[in-house]
Amino acid sequence: MYTESVISFLQSLQNQICNALQAEDGRSVFEEDRWQSKLGSGVSRVLKNGAVFEQAGVNFSHVKGEEMPASATAHRPELAGARFEAMGVSLVIHPRNPYVPTSHANVRFFIAYPEEGNPVWWFGGGFDLTPFYPFEEDIVHWHTAARDLCLPFGEEVYPRYKKWCDDYFYLKHRNETRGVGGLFFDDLNDWDFETCLNFIRAVGEGYTQAYLPIVAKRKHTVYGERERDFQLYRRGRYVEFNLVWDRGTLFGLQSGGRTESILMSMPPLVRFEYRYEPQAGSAEARLNEFLQPRDWLAELA
Repeated sequence: MYTESVISFLQSLQNQICNALQAEDGRSVFEEDRWQSKLGSGVSRVLKNGAVFEQAGVNFSHVKGEEMPASATAHRPELAGARFEAMGVSLVIHPRNPYVPTSHANVRFFIAYPEEGNPVWWFGGGFDLTPFYPFEEDIVHWHTAARDLCLPFGEEVYPRYKKWCDDYFYLKHRNETRGVGGLFFDDLNDWDFETCLNFIRAVGEGYTQAYLPIVAKRKHTVYGERERDFQLYRRGRYVEFNLVWDRGTLFGLQSGGRTESILMSMPPLVRFEYRYEPQAGSAEARLNEFLQPRDWLAELA
């Protein structure tokens, strides 16, 4: 009853996002990898060495299991041991130009089947932006798009999910946010099923409306070796977060998911440097001003 409509939407969303990114890149196309495992199946699409996107991955997966993994039951201990289905579209975009931000989006649906009682379902997802050379107008556009897609569902939705994003995408060992935030939510079943699905649809379709205008504005900005080195260094923070803190990565690995698809979020090139400090007053040092939670629309709009 529930899963058919969600799968139909997710597959359509994957097509829509891939087509939009391909058109923006203008050179490379997504290569499709259909896979099956003991848990389920999926379609991974990866664009490599594009004119705009150094690597872009957009993955659809639908998996089933006989027992919920620990990462999924940490907040729902009553579902420990239950059969489950999980499906979603997850994407990470690593642009070539350091002035174009990295971005991530994810929409997902879980349904658990406890031995006693009715099935328990919930949605999750969101999107977030990780600039290396931030522009205030881009951040305002990003958060305006996030706020506007939330408004039909209640004025309290954007502030709540914006804060959740700030809290979730925080590198505790670095005392900094991964970027400038966006939306993040989990365990969404407060509304009826159709309303929840409509919200997920708004988030999924709103991602390209939020991101692609920024890409179009910044993709021709001239850059040199200095900016490229800084981009590769900051990509290291992305790796740190995904491997240390990200619940989606943990869920995928703990549930026996397909490793290549789970780790497709990793940047194609990255560098680490011991005790790196940007020069005081430089454009690179300015990034630090943007790596703490802020009310961007109140401060900058």
